[in-house]
Amino acid sequence: MISLSVNGKTITVKDSPDTPLLWVLRDTLGMTGTKFGCGVALCGACTVHLDGEPVRSCTTPVSAAAGKKVVTIEAMAANPVGRAVQAAWIKHDVPQCGYCQSGQIMGASALLSTNKKPSDADIDAAMSGIVCRCGTYNQIRAAIKDAAHAMAKGG
Repeated sequence: MISLSVNGKTITVKDSPDTPLLWVLRDTLGMTGTKFGCGVALCGACTVHLDGEPVRSCTTPVSAAAGKKVVTIEAMAANPVGRAVQAAWIKHDVPQCGYCQSGQIMGASALLSTNKKPSDADIDAAMSGIVCRCGTYNQIRAAIKDAAHAMAKGG
């Protein structure tokens, strides 16, 4: 049995300690917002926050999450940074196919939680490794800047 804190709720799972966190979230807990992309931490579709840091849940064993705070895309609307990012995503029409969007939003939210005024280089560094197959990188950058601006204005 492994005790987890997922989106502010304590949950106990019976999965094997080496089961990837992604599969515990999706299959055991039914939280399908986090996506499976590549399975080797190269695409970023499976990004979640572990104690505030973005991690690839497809290669993170569930045992590594024990005693830490796991936050998934399902909780982003409850977080002021997450709300600002989601609003900017809509405003800038970021999603195309939408498959990478949970990972993109999780990456952007982690960035803006620690850097309230990121430069283009900061955005590129934080978002590298979260692949958008549709190529909406210009919209992603604009949305992150817009979310940062909205947060600075108190929105």
